[in-house]
Amino acid sequence: MYRILREWLIMAKLAPGDFVSEIDFAVKFGTSRTPVREAFTRLMQDKWLSRIPHKGFMVTPISVRDIIDMYEYRKVLECFAVDKVARTASGEQVAELCQIVASEDDPGAELNEILRANSVFHRRLAELAGNERIVDQISLTLAYVARLDTLCTQTVPGWIGHTEILQAIETHQPMAARLAMEAHIDTSRDKMIKLFNS
Repeated sequence: MYRILREWLIMAKLAPGDFVSEIDFAVKFGTSRTPVREAFTRLMQDKWLSRIPHKGFMVTPISVRDIIDMYEYRKVLECFAVDKVARTASGEQVAELCQIVASEDDPGAELNEILRANSVFHRRLAELAGNERIVDQISLTLAYVARLDTLCTQTVPGWIGHTEILQAIETHQPMAARLAMEAHIDTSRDKMIKLFNS
């Protein structure tokens, strides 16, 4: 149940600010309230939900401060990862990364496909960096980013691609890769701030 609800949160099927009820979800899933309560508690620990005294739970609203903090943290993690990958990536690994985000250049690609490819690309970079702690932290951060991307791309047109990052990796330029990743993350952050500040 936790995984299903988390996926709904990531895909914004449960929107920030929505109230959620243990009883409603127990009925929806045909179960008792206990597994729903356990899932809600885990989601609260992960900061997806907030407890509202005497009312239940609410999907945690997104603030500009949350966005800034998350993207600063993301930049630390991902610039480290891309720097390492740019130093060591093989031709096969570069080709794999290019293939992952090929849908960005496909005018017929569905939004969900592009969003999924984006998450896979950033997670794969972390894996290629070879640091399991970085992989774990980027995976958690990317779940929050996926929700923001879903909400943002429904409202603000345009997609921020990965071309400069890939070029720097392919040519083994760690500093250029780091700068390209910084610019990529900063541009994403600025789109989110614009959306949630309006």
